[in-house]
Formats: sequence, structure tokens, C-alpha cells
Amino acid sequence: MKTLQRLAIIFTIGLALSILVVFLTTSNVAGSNNETVIRFGHGAAESNERHLAVMKFKELVEEKSEGKMKVQVYPNEQLGSEAEMIESVTFNDLQMVAASAFSQYDQRISVFELPYLFDSYEQAWSILDSDIGQQVAKPLLEDGLRVVAYFENGFRHVTSNKPIEEPEDLGGLKIRTPEFPLSISTFKAFGSNPTPMAFGELYMALQQGTVDAQENPIANTYASKFNEIQDYLNLTGHQYMPLPVAISEEFWRTLTSEEQDIIKSSASEAAKFHRDILRENEEEMISELQNAGMTVIQPDRDKFRERAEAVYEAYKNRFGEDFVNNLLKAVEHKQ
Repeated sequence: MKTLQRLAIIFTIGLALSILVVFLTTSNVAGSNNETVIRFGHGAAESNERHLAVMKFKELVEEKSEGKMKVQVYPNEQLGSEAEMIESVTFNDLQMVAASAFSQYDQRISVFELPYLFDSYEQAWSILDSDIGQQVAKPLLEDGLRVVAYFENGFRHVTSNKPIEEPEDLGGLKIRTPEFPLSISTFKAFGSNPTPMAFGELYMALQQGTVDAQENPIANTYASKFNEIQDYLNLTGHQYMPLPVAISEEFWRTLTSEEQDIIKSSASEAAKFHRDILRENEEEMISELQNAGMTVIQPDRDKFRERAEAVYEAYKNRFGEDFVNNLLKAVEHKQ
């Protein structure tokens, strides 16, 4: 009898602790002293500029709110893959995320990733910060995702264990891509064998030979030390990829207009900070990758552009011909 009583007590205590843990980890508004708490997840390493930008956002929000708003940052896929974190934001289990995997909700958000759409960072930024950036993000509101800024992912380049100078060099190569339809279509057009997988699995996949190559912005290649297992950095610049920062629409509606303004302005300032530090550091990162043993290749991009034309035709059907053509006209005017 005493044993049963002890087990009942232990069970009751365990249940109480479980409820307490769930309450503490999922509470998103009520912190100590009625603070507004924002849980913000992202998938990059703490050495990555993305993490620095999120920390800048945290600093700005807490400073502007005089400590009434607190931002808790979870880097390095601590709360799951990008897709999982975005889903958590749709349910308001997580309040904010900086990620690339929003096309699972509306593929039009990935229109900026059309291959060789932009010729420069400045051209990309001018489009993202215009009405077009908001127009493209608006359909995500239907899934409870409000885009408040576009952070920087940058232009993507291929790393490999053989030089890639033209599309034919990618023929049959197993290359890891994000789990995004546009990335997969682009590398199929280049003649390679795209193999989508989560970023957190990539280093081991390269090390074990599950994939032969990968493509990422310079900052991701540098921070993840892919130079340890890849010999060539091929500056293909095949896609520009912004990094949307989204907040839970359910959470957003609980905020005062003043708190909303603090988040919007802080996100905008953090986006500029992110863009600036990436531009400043990119050449230095390439140099350090060379010093670490990587050979830098300057491919013939015109040949890659020719192969990419098939992607545009396919995605005009998917996104809508008028939608893509209007974007192309806007980009042309920004040159």
C-alpha cells in the first residue's frame, strides 16, 4: 500500500513538473514583470552573420522598449529544421523565425530565387524593400506568417571536389540543395542530380560521400567549414536568396501599435546591419577559404544563364506569366 502511495505521489509530482516546463517553454507573452517575450529561432551557427543580425534585432528591441520586450534567441536549429520552425510560428509556439523555407506555404515567396534574376546586391535590395517585397509576402498571412523584413542570404555558389567551370561539369553530380522546388529545378536544368536535405545534415553527408557537392552563400560555406571536406569554391552566383524574417500573425495581433512599430523598425535596422556586414566580410571570407586550401574558380556564367532559361519558362506557368514578367520589368528598371 505504501509503495502505491509513493508511486502516486511521484506520478503527481512528475505531472506537475511536466506542466510547469510546458508552461515556461511555450509562454510567449507573459514574462516576469509583465514583459513581452519573443522566442526567435534560426538555423545558422552562432559564428554566422545571421546570428549576429538576430542578436542585433534583440538589442534594438530591448533598447527601444526600455526592457519591456525581451527576445530569446535560439540559433543552430535548436528548435528544429527551418521548415519545422516556420510551422511552429504558424501555431504561435514560436514567435519569430529567420528562414528560407517559406515556399511550403506559398511558392511565390521564392520568386526572388529565380536563377540569375539579380546582377548585384543593391539591385536585389531595392526590389525587396519596395512594394514588390510586401506584395510577394502578403499571401503568407493566410497561414499566420507576417514578413517584417528581408535579412540576407546572399548569392549562392557551388563547392565541390572538382572544378566547375561550365554546366557540363555538373553533369550527374549529386549536389545537395535546400528542399525548395526552385533550387531543385535550377540544378536539374544545369544537368546535375539535386539531392535535397536539411542543412544540419549536410556536413556529414559530404564527409560520407552521400552527396558530392553543395551550394550555399559564402557565409554559410565559411561558417560551416566546408573547406575541410570540399576542394573547390566555384563562384557560380546562380541564385540570390533573401532571408525573410516572419512573426506569428496571432502573436502580432496581441501587440500594441507601439510594440509593432518597435519590431518593424528593429527588423529593418537589423536587416541593413546584416547586409552591410555580409558585404564587408564576403571577400575576406573567400580569401580565408583560399588560405585554408580551397581553389577558387570563376565559371562562365553566361553558359549557366542559357541553361537557366528553361527554369523561367516552367515557373511562368507556376507563378503566373504576368507576375514573373512584371518582376522582370521592375528588376530591369533598377539596373
